[in-house]
Amino acid sequence: MSGTKNGRRPRSVALVGPYSSGKSTLFDALMEAAGASPKRPADPRNRPMTTEIRLGHCEYLGDAWSILDCPGSIEFAHETDAALAMVDIAVVVCEPVPSRALTVAPLLKKLADEGVPHMVFINKIDTLEGSVSDTLAALQSYARSPLVLRQVPIIEGNKVSGYVDLMSERAYRYRKGQPSELMQIPASMLAEEQEALGKLVEVLADHDDALLEKVLEDMKPTPEELYRDMRKDLLAGDAIEVLIGSAENLNGVQRLWKALRHDTPEAAETADRKGIHTDGPPLAQVFKTAYAGHTGKLSYARVWRGEIKDGATLNATRLGGIYHMNNGADLTKVPDASAGDVVALGRLDGVVTGAAVSTNGSAEALSFPPSPPPVYSMAVHTTDRKDDVKLFGALQKLTEEDGTLTVTHDPDTGEMVLRGQGEMHLLTTVEHMAKSFGLKLRTDKPQVAYKETIRAAVHEHGRLKRQTGGHGQFADVKIDIAPRPRGAGFEFIDKVVGGSVPRNFIPAVGEAAEEAAKKGPFGYPVVDISVTLVDGGFHSVDSSDMAFKTATHIAMKDGLAKADPVLLEPVDHVTISVPNEFTARAQRLLTGRRGQILGFAERDGWPGWDDVQALVPEAEMHDLIIELRSQTLGLGTYRQRFDHLAESRGGELRRGAA
Repeated sequence: MSGTKNGRRPRSVALVGPYSSGKSTLFDALMEAAGASPKRPADPRNRPMTTEIRLGHCEYLGDAWSILDCPGSIEFAHETDAALAMVDIAVVVCEPVPSRALTVAPLLKKLADEGVPHMVFINKIDTLEGSVSDTLAALQSYARSPLVLRQVPIIEGNKVSGYVDLMSERAYRYRKGQPSELMQIPASMLAEEQEALGKLVEVLADHDDALLEKVLEDMKPTPEELYRDMRKDLLAGDAIEVLIGSAENLNGVQRLWKALRHDTPEAAETADRKGIHTDGPPLAQVFKTAYAGHTGKLSYARVWRGEIKDGATLNATRLGGIYHMNNGADLTKVPDASAGDVVALGRLDGVVTGAAVSTNGSAEALSFPPSPPPVYSMAVHTTDRKDDVKLFGALQKLTEEDGTLTVTHDPDTGEMVLRGQGEMHLLTTVEHMAKSFGLKLRTDKPQVAYKETIRAAVHEHGRLKRQTGGHGQFADVKIDIAPRPRGAGFEFIDKVVGGSVPRNFIPAVGEAAEEAAKKGPFGYPVVDISVTLVDGGFHSVDSSDMAFKTATHIAMKDGLAKADPVLLEPVDHVTISVPNEFTARAQRLLTGRRGQILGFAERDGWPGWDDVQALVPEAEMHDLIIELRSQTLGLGTYRQRFDHLAESRGGELRRGAA
């Protein structure tokens, strides 16, 4: 079979789920159960938030596995999207709390949309507050396919002490830190176990006529038939198997491993699902880029086809090493990688995240998740101007590592602005720059690019007459300054007649008028005005371009101050997306930020979600995502685009202060 080398059958699994569901603890538990020694934090309860994919390699019962521990925070969701585009199967990790099922909804939708086979692992079963059936029912309301419970918890007193495996009809008692031990099914659970088994068989029989016939004839299917149908339905997206356990106590981890080993598609099956031909030259795809100290640039990649050896030339670049992470952290060099492997490739300069690489000099284009639009901004400044060049280099590397990070230089404010997926995302970026590049940075809320305009037309006279010995300076201009429609921009008109201003000086007047409009009475650029030169005067010796520019600046400064100036603020068109139970909350949030609600409707392709549209001043947008997420279980997001400039209600105050 393609991808099989020495019986290894390399396959990959992504652990996904909401923040705090215990994915990283499950990663450690799976690695430990496979005989690897993961790097654990000193106190698992104080484990830092996962902000990027953690890759681990191990072998379980002779098969090679790559495990990708994905971030749970929405701010790092693109890392998860990238992982899901590479793996054979995903395990959705969640807590046994029905009220938190909604936090899993976007993941279940994404997995169904992308056709990624997936199972659910209800973690922290030892903390069960309600019932597994209630959690299952809550999850089912957001899942497109039937959830099939494979294990029923055994509850003794007020705690879960083990489980009944429905397919094998065996019971197991949990032992903390050890594999579970076989036990008799409690007599009190026989009826519950048979009812749960009946539901499982009923779901599988929906897609197997032979099994359905057995059910109708009241014949009991064999475990082998159930195992076969479960795998078939899982791969087809017709069922989602659900397992339970406690990763912290190593409970249910061996059972999860066995389910993964039996039900995870082969690498060739995944390639076929994604439309990647398994015949042809070696092919891999980069899904993450990182810079790792002395190792340099690392490109995390899935090998889709063939075998890649260390030192091979990929897309005209010589490969500088192939690495495994046997404990989820430290790099171990390996001689080659074959189809199905997920590895880190060294020093692939010029190869970007999402790119496909091949030994034949060029590779076919493969699909890759697009980066989401930014929702939070932060201005960054070096504390030492000598570090500006170093900052530029660091940002180049960081934007290569992280496709959701963008950097712009705002021409209106002069600030270097980072844009990303949230406050934690950008603070993590700044900390990374300090640690990895030795940069001391100051961060600020980005300035708003206010503009000014005028509401009245004025006639103004500017005159320069200066005698300093020898040639003097003389220029006289008379201009009309008038407002234009919003968005019409700046306009200069020449209406001089009779030669009062010589033709060769008129361009200088136009240039000076436009220059003067760059800073109005409030200190911001003035837009949407016309300046008309109507008359003036000159001296045959003392007049010059510079003299006429100076006179024009005088006229513009005085005239703009008299023309009823007003401050303009940028207004964005904002579309907030939230589960519909939070729609009213989102509307209140927008109106509390001077937003004008335009309406709301069901989000296209998202049953149970709404899109709320509004016009919101940009000055109110800075921390909108923080408050929105805090009020929507972290699920709310938004898209924005500049819409128009509007007179600011704060403009009169600013004007009065001026």
